[in-house]
Amino acid sequence: MDFLQLLSCACIIFTVGMFTTGLTDLKKMKTTQSADNVQFLPFLTTCLNNLGWLYYGLLKGDGTVISVNIIGGFLQTLYIITYCHYTKDKRRVFSQTLTMVSVLCVGWVYFTVMIPPGEAQLSQLGLTCSVFTISMYLSPLTDLLDIVRNKSVERLSFSLTVATFFTSTSWTLYGLQLRDYYIMVPNTPGIFTSLIRFFLFWWFGAVIPNKPSYKLIQI
Repeated sequence: MDFLQLLSCACIIFTVGMFTTGLTDLKKMKTTQSADNVQFLPFLTTCLNNLGWLYYGLLKGDGTVISVNIIGGFLQTLYIITYCHYTKDKRRVFSQTLTMVSVLCVGWVYFTVMIPPGEAQLSQLGLTCSVFTISMYLSPLTDLLDIVRNKSVERLSFSLTVATFFTSTSWTLYGLQLRDYYIMVPNTPGIFTSLIRFFLFWWFGAVIPNKPSYKLIQI
């Protein structure tokens, strides 16, 4: 097995592992018969991200990107259906889901009808997916400011941080090997945000030794 194949396996294993952390929320909803205290928007945005990268993988013929995002899209759809079943605020959930479907339809029309097939189509789709992925990685930075202010990492998941770090690193190296900057560049922020979280776990865990610094995800 060469280095690229090794990276491909690592990308699949770590990314699927990161996606399965949502099973914790699924288990919570089934146990409590409620979707309270579970965020819905991350399921939608991750599903949208998966479908965008799946299209990119299909256009490029990259089996690793295709495999990962088929699994991710399936899991996010499962989380969305479960949330819709248990939530009390079905109107809000329906409107947000409808918005996502509308975005998908507009995106599909734009990339398949407005742009001729070829390098331009692949480049514009790769750029769009990259910007969306970077925004997803950077969005938790607002929470990190609250964590520093409150000097508590209870809102962070150590397991998810580890999964994000290895996932981002493997995809960055994979993109570097393929010289595909649309894969490499958007995953780099995930490495840095994970390192910041590791530092916060270490720092506030050391500052407050008698208080549990984080809760492990139990699946």
